[in-house]
Amino acid sequence: MLRRSFVLGCAATAAMLGAVMLGTVVLGLAQPSKAADDRFITVASTTSTEDSGLFKAILPKFTQKTGIEVRVVAKGTGQAIDLAKRGDADVLFVHHKPSEEKFVAEGFSTERKPVMYNDFVIVGPKADPAHVKGSKDVAGALKAIATAKAPFVSRGDDSGTHKAEQALWKNAGVDPASGDGWYRSIGQGMGAALNTAAAVGGYALADRGTWLSFKNPGDLEIVVEGDRRLFNQYGVMLVNPAKFSHIKAADGQAFVDWLVSGEGQKAIADYTIDGQSLFFPNATDPGA
Repeated sequence: MLRRSFVLGCAATAAMLGAVMLGTVVLGLAQPSKAADDRFITVASTTSTEDSGLFKAILPKFTQKTGIEVRVVAKGTGQAIDLAKRGDADVLFVHHKPSEEKFVAEGFSTERKPVMYNDFVIVGPKADPAHVKGSKDVAGALKAIATAKAPFVSRGDDSGTHKAEQALWKNAGVDPASGDGWYRSIGQGMGAALNTAAAVGGYALADRGTWLSFKNPGDLEIVVEGDRRLFNQYGVMLVNPAKFSHIKAADGQAFVDWLVSGEGQKAIADYTIDGQSLFFPNATDPGA
């Protein structure tokens, strides 16, 4: 009798374990199905679009409309382009037109579309040792900073801002790296460059969007603005699926199309801080 009860008990236990294992298998089979329903794209972009708060403001609107999540990898423009060239992003959204056009020419995208613009500004200490405050001549201001040997902090990170800064120094006829320590290239992002400039009482080039959203200005203020050479254009490109078969072309193109649509352009225009616009949509401007 005891032996029969023991056998029956073992059988019941085995049946229960079998049911549990079957349930686990069923759940395991169901889980990938749920994951497969998740839609997302990866966008390689600049620190300015991320740090300014623009993406936080506009991406939920795109996701709500399409059901597509946007995962942003924010790097300097040069690093973002390299990321896209490796096929590690579906969309590239940066701000250095010559590099963007080269990206298309090399076949990594088939089309660049303009999205928006803002401008660069030079910020510096209120004491203004180079006496450039109020100038609208960026070349003259940079020459004055170099002559005064006033501290200037450069991102030095191959970002769009760094590329623009290098072009401005060249335009001014100044090689800042040949100086005696007043020029400081830190190899970091915009926030770090601004923090360093505030700490040393130095000057720096920043995009206006990041500057307006910067929370630790210290003694810094805008000293040079308004020169047409400080114009800062942004462009967006779908990474070419012919180069990388895993690119999510349909969903990536949906994001590109939304950015340049009336709805996307309005979302960009509506983003402000303290009543000031950080970016200005211009997808329909020829040659932008």
